[in-house]
Amino acid sequence: MFVQQLEPVADSLGLSALVAALPLVTVLVLLGAVRMKAHRAGLIGLAVAVLVGWLAFGMPVGQTLSAGAQGVLFGLFPIMWIVVNALWVYRMTVRTRHFDILRRSFGRVSDDPRIQALVIAFCFGALLEALAGFGAPVAICSVMLVALGFDPVKAAVVSLVANTAPVAFGAMGTPVVTLAQVTGLPLDDVATVVGRQTPLLALVVPLILVFLVDGRRGLRETWAPALVCGVAFAVAQFAASNFFSAQLADIAAALVGAAALIAVPGARRPADEPVRAAVLTGARSEDLDQEDPRREVLRAYAPYALIVAVFSLAQIPPVKELLARATRVFDWPFLDVAGPDGEPVGANMFTLPLLGTGGTLVLLAGLITAVVLGVRAGTAAREWAATVHELRYAILTVTSVLALAYVMNLSGQAATIGRSVAAAGAGLAFLSPVLGWFGVAVSGSDTSANALFGALQVSAARESGLSPELLAAANSSGGVLGKMISPQNLTIACAAVGLAGREGDLLRKVLPWSLGLLLVMCLVVMAQSTAVLGWMLP
Repeated sequence: MFVQQLEPVADSLGLSALVAALPLVTVLVLLGAVRMKAHRAGLIGLAVAVLVGWLAFGMPVGQTLSAGAQGVLFGLFPIMWIVVNALWVYRMTVRTRHFDILRRSFGRVSDDPRIQALVIAFCFGALLEALAGFGAPVAICSVMLVALGFDPVKAAVVSLVANTAPVAFGAMGTPVVTLAQVTGLPLDDVATVVGRQTPLLALVVPLILVFLVDGRRGLRETWAPALVCGVAFAVAQFAASNFFSAQLADIAAALVGAAALIAVPGARRPADEPVRAAVLTGARSEDLDQEDPRREVLRAYAPYALIVAVFSLAQIPPVKELLARATRVFDWPFLDVAGPDGEPVGANMFTLPLLGTGGTLVLLAGLITAVVLGVRAGTAAREWAATVHELRYAILTVTSVLALAYVMNLSGQAATIGRSVAAAGAGLAFLSPVLGWFGVAVSGSDTSANALFGALQVSAARESGLSPELLAAANSSGGVLGKMISPQNLTIACAAVGLAGREGDLLRKVLPWSLGLLLVMCLVVMAQSTAVLGWMLP
């Protein structure tokens, strides 16, 4: 058995923490300063983590490599299993042109560009984040807004800022699932606290969006539908994450938010021509006036309805119990680790949910979608293979980062850093979201940031007497605000709307919003750690 040591370097906590931080520093410097591609930075960081775990923390090389292998498997299944199948469903809608029908359907909801921004960037963007994430919402929503006549820069900025509130529960709950796995905290506990933080962002983001689209006039004239949309989104996200399913939180929020927005009196009223002339400065897609048969419109919405239906059925107790029978729990080979207290760690056992995991449920919905959309089996298989090929670098990035996280967690590196960081005391609650924000800003992924810093946050919380669930959730909730400034997301937005090379222009426009909302989240988490807002926590 390998027993973790918290002060292996010269019996000094400070020196040990500095050495333990080398893998994280390596990844962040390679991504932020050297601008190396994420998958290469992740692999190099993993190599550093293995060397530090073996040479500095004394973890046997066999166990160190075994820990990394467990991280790789978790990155593949269930994490990327969800993402691949979700994007596969989207690719089939593009293949059959039903995505174009969906885009035209959204364009007919309202001809007011401020309402269109809320429907597409905020509500539909949240639905795309729920199903896929990893940059897909920004790319797709930006293109849709440009097709409606938005200026490319404005379309990109609106899509980037909108991609905040849903991120923590994106890709069928992948970030919070990862957070629970690397911290050892129950998923329901983590999701519950995140669901009492990110909905606060949903209250203000729609107001920011109408301001971005049309300035003070937009805020003055459309604050009511924006507020109704935000409140409905927030309530649905809170309710789903706390009482139903973390995987369905964003889907429920997106659908309820869109329904509430459309139901607001005046939301579908034609916009004044001066507003349209001032906002819609780009070229309008010619196919927007094309009428689509009602049957085809229903088929365009079918994939998303099927995913909601499949996940809802999976939450019915008898069905949930049946799916759980396929879960396999086994001793992870060549791994026998104990914490500093001498107690075996939970990662010595590995849980493999074969049927109950989100990716398998999305796959089932995708198979039904293929039938509904009339996609032949061979075509569907080729689209699935093309999806894997498209995501090959993302798969390599996620698996390498999770392998790095597992090595750091099981060798004791994360616990050592956590004990050192705990010296911040009560101030740790204020700084906790900043760590998540920084991780996402650099890596472009709330999942990766949770894998990197989740265990560290929990360790620091326990050392400082704060709630582990609160700081773990704060890592994810703060991280969502780094999404809009991450180089990957900026590059995706620029490429989508034909602004290649203008990432700096977008960064200058979204950075103030990112920092401002981050400050709000820091104050919220700090207040939740005290009696001021402590009542918000379960």
